[in-house]
Amino acid sequence: MVKILVMGLPGSGKTFLAGALKQSLELVRRGKEVPLSKINTDSFIAYWKPKVEWFNADEVRKKFNDWDFSREGRIRQSLRMFQFAAASTADFVICDFIAPLPEMRENFKPDWIIWLDTLDESEYEDTNKMFVPPDRYDFRITTKDCKKWAEIISNSIINNIRRPVFDWKQPTVQMLGRWQPWHAGHRAVFERAIAKTGQVCIMIRDCQGVGDNPFNVEKVKNFIRKDLDPDYQGKYEIIVVPNIVNITYGRDVGYKIEQEVFDDETHAISATNIRRMMGL
Repeated sequence: MVKILVMGLPGSGKTFLAGALKQSLELVRRGKEVPLSKINTDSFIAYWKPKVEWFNADEVRKKFNDWDFSREGRIRQSLRMFQFAAASTADFVICDFIAPLPEMRENFKPDWIIWLDTLDESEYEDTNKMFVPPDRYDFRITTKDCKKWAEIISNSIINNIRRPVFDWKQPTVQMLGRWQPWHAGHRAVFERAIAKTGQVCIMIRDCQGVGDNPFNVEKVKNFIRKDLDPDYQGKYEIIVVPNIVNITYGRDVGYKIEQEVFDDETHAISATNIRRMMGL
């Protein structure tokens, strides 16, 4: 049995993702289906359809009439979710609950962690203050494209394909820019870049309010993640740097500076025009 934790702040989309993931996992077939008319005592059904069970935190609280959201109440809820999952006879058990504390995640003992990071804060201030972002997770979802995410996550879980982990010591391509906003031309450069080493460090110049740059770094990060996730999650990192306007180097440096050349249509993409169409 595989335990899957879908966690995140209230309103982040946990329930929608958990439902879509259950449907996606239930569509899995392994092997070849054999018609019943051809099965005898010496043969077997040569395909496997997984059994998937889903426990929603609110439904579990309702069952026990326990609406205590103190630290103790939340810890009790995490243990209860674990007990429900452990008692299940399903192949895959999905549990969606906030799990704001590391202790709660440890109590649940998940095989896979899916973190819905689609909100900066929820409407519940006590939960916001308590919530500790996970250091360990398998998927970090920053957009609410549940169907696409569910398909990719279910395929990863079925085939035990873990999310790539960015390796800070491996050769990496740097992309430095304002990304005001990130657009298809930037995506084209990124795809060239990641083909070189397998991972990319995207540097955001912190220049909101300088010239015609309206977006803060968090907005820019969201633009980038919305475009690159889930296809490239774990293969790139985003870091914020000062408003760098010059790159200087000495002799015999251990890296190359290259310009990528594209067709005229790609080169013609203009962030200025995009901002104008956005009314900015």
